[in-house]
Amino acid sequence: MNKNDLLLEFNNFGFQYNAQSKPTLNNINFALHRGEKVLIAGPSGCGKSTMVHCINGLIPFSYKGEMTGSLKIKGQETRNLSLFEISKSVGTVLQDSDSQFVGLTVAEDIAFALENDCVPQDELTERVKEVATTVNVRDFLGHAPGDLSGGQKQRVSMAGVLVDDVDILLFDEPLANLDPKTGKDAIELIDEMQKKTGAAVIIVEHRLEDVLHRHVDRVVLMSEGSIVADLSTNELLSSNLLADHGIREPLYVTALKYAGVKVTARMCPESIDKLNLSGEDIKKVCDWFKACEKIPGKETPETILKASDIEFEYDNGHKALYDISLEVGQGEMIAIVGTNGAGKSTFSKVVCGFEKENRGQLTFKGSPLSELSIKERADHIGYVMQNPNQMISKVMIMDEVALGLRSRGRSEEVIKERTENALKVCGLWPFRNWPVSALSFGQKKRVTIASILALDPEIIILDEPTAGQDFRHYTEIMEFLTELNSKGITIIMITHDMHLMLEYASRSVVFSKGTVIADDTAAKILTNDDIVKRASLKETSLYRLAVMCGIDNPSEFVQCFIDYERSHREAQKVQEGGECNE
Repeated sequence: MNKNDLLLEFNNFGFQYNAQSKPTLNNINFALHRGEKVLIAGPSGCGKSTMVHCINGLIPFSYKGEMTGSLKIKGQETRNLSLFEISKSVGTVLQDSDSQFVGLTVAEDIAFALENDCVPQDELTERVKEVATTVNVRDFLGHAPGDLSGGQKQRVSMAGVLVDDVDILLFDEPLANLDPKTGKDAIELIDEMQKKTGAAVIIVEHRLEDVLHRHVDRVVLMSEGSIVADLSTNELLSSNLLADHGIREPLYVTALKYAGVKVTARMCPESIDKLNLSGEDIKKVCDWFKACEKIPGKETPETILKASDIEFEYDNGHKALYDISLEVGQGEMIAIVGTNGAGKSTFSKVVCGFEKENRGQLTFKGSPLSELSIKERADHIGYVMQNPNQMISKVMIMDEVALGLRSRGRSEEVIKERTENALKVCGLWPFRNWPVSALSFGQKKRVTIASILALDPEIIILDEPTAGQDFRHYTEIMEFLTELNSKGITIIMITHDMHLMLEYASRSVVFSKGTVIADDTAAKILTNDDIVKRASLKETSLYRLAVMCGIDNPSEFVQCFIDYERSHREAQKVQEGGECNE
């Protein structure tokens, strides 16, 4: 490549925060050229965010510490540049778009950088319109950013950095808060913008298969503060590096490996659309499917929660729920899925009593829920929010878990017993005397679950239980919830995560435009084109693999994969338990 195309260069770079005893980044060597698109992946705590902060200037201007080695942007050491100068070359789109908005309207927000540069009004207006057209938000220039959908917000954030004509576009977990269809659109938009502008693109994301919906030049894999691989996507997927470092492989790649197919770079595994299988490979997949043990379905459990013809309308006249009728069985683990704004969270608020239905009836074990107050409902139905920081109000873990019991006037003896039990079940007993602030995001999530468990509910509703989690933490949380479910607690998960839906939910309820459009197994839902389109879901790549291999019933193939995964996971748990006992 032309030397002038070199935009970013790490050379033996390291960084140690002032508050930490050892470096977060070690010996980083990485170069980025104009027009490249690179995915940075790795488990939580591996240094991805720190690396991002070094690139966009938040280190050293906001987060203090010691830098070693060299980091250059367009040939200049970043330690010699101001944050303003770095922002002229690097534009960052954050995971949480709301935290990035500064304007009262979309137009004001896009114009912010230009106003700071004192661009003349006529030129400013023209450039705002131009970039708004590019990202398809021209019709929303007069809207407040907070009134937009998740996908529209992300487009506005992108417009805000594109308007400054930057050289490097940096996306920090762009898919974390988006439904599958909107996430797919976001990846397509990033690809389109990169081609139009010629800018280099860096994407930091856990959802590797979703990012690979469009071509990526290289994947940089990080672990424990170092780069362990910098390879083409095909080279990486034909190795075991992802699995070895706790990153989820694309499902079709895992399925091929289960079937005994040796995945090679020549097969082009970077995309299910480009995948090149030989006749022998296809035969192995078909033979594996035929030999796959079909696990019989469970008997229909006794109904614990029933919604009949539920309707709800907000005070502003927006009708959020129409004719919602569904039943939840005792001890089930179900997923509620659908596009942003489909009514999933509203329905859970109605169930918990935070909102009052306008029509219809909710019953719990056959008795009307309308007769119970919010506090009384909470004794039976616990609600865990997506962001644990929005639920936590006490400094110490023990006090937080005991809060609900204390507010109900339970004796200290009962509080101590139930709090300790909840902490042990949630794996928090070693941290019982710690402040909440010392915990990781995933551990805080467990604290909020423990505070609900202490009340001994029969149902727990969780809003996006795995959002923003890497594969290891995702697995820990979901195995923990599976353990709770095995104790008889009914689990209802509101999620955008199709992997979660496939792997863990016994059935899935699909919401679209305020009503239920499907209630079936995840395998059947994600192989139904009509449901996938109507609910903004994402067709599973396992379906595409089944079709590619000539399998007549793709939904059975998907279910076979799910059952095999579960049995594989159970066998691993037994093996690990045996090793621990030894």
